[in-house]
Amino acid sequence: MIVHFQPILQNNLILMQPLTESDFEALFKVASDPLIWEQHPNKNRYQREVFQNYFEGALQSKGAMLILDKATGEVAGCSRFYDYHESDASVFIGYTFFGRKFWGKQYNPASKQLMLDYAFQLVNTVKFHIGAKNIRSQIAIERVGAVKTKEVIIAYHGEPDRENFEYELKRENRTNTIKDQVNL
Repeated sequence: MIVHFQPILQNNLILMQPLTESDFEALFKVASDPLIWEQHPNKNRYQREVFQNYFEGALQSKGAMLILDKATGEVAGCSRFYDYHESDASVFIGYTFFGRKFWGKQYNPASKQLMLDYAFQLVNTVKFHIGAKNIRSQIAIERVGAVKTKEVIIAYHGEPDRENFEYELKRENRTNTIKDQVNL
């Protein structure tokens, strides 16, 4: 079965579309803020050459999504589907970041809602890698209902290996937690 993890997704707040090479400058403008990466395992992604590596990995993943503010068309951030496993009907969602302008304004929950709704049409389990020191993202993913299952070392595309926590959310255990947080 061919599974497509680069759809166009939208609600009344955001538009998520496949990431393309032409999106680099606009996305880097958002990503060049060092505070976005302060809790991330790869803290120097705000630097152009480091971000270029991240961006290339995103394109190669064939699951990266550019996130736009639907009202303004402004680039808000990026996320992706990756590591689909047909054998256990699972996929990861991650590599997500948002510009600080979009923090605390429902953009992250709105993107996760769209991605989870889409993924659970195709898989039974969605997993997440979260940096071991990225408390902000750990709290956010736990609000979605995901449960920490293990600690792993992750080899990021062209970057050093880093300690991460792996979380998972099973279709049958999913709640309306995000829908309760976001009026979409």
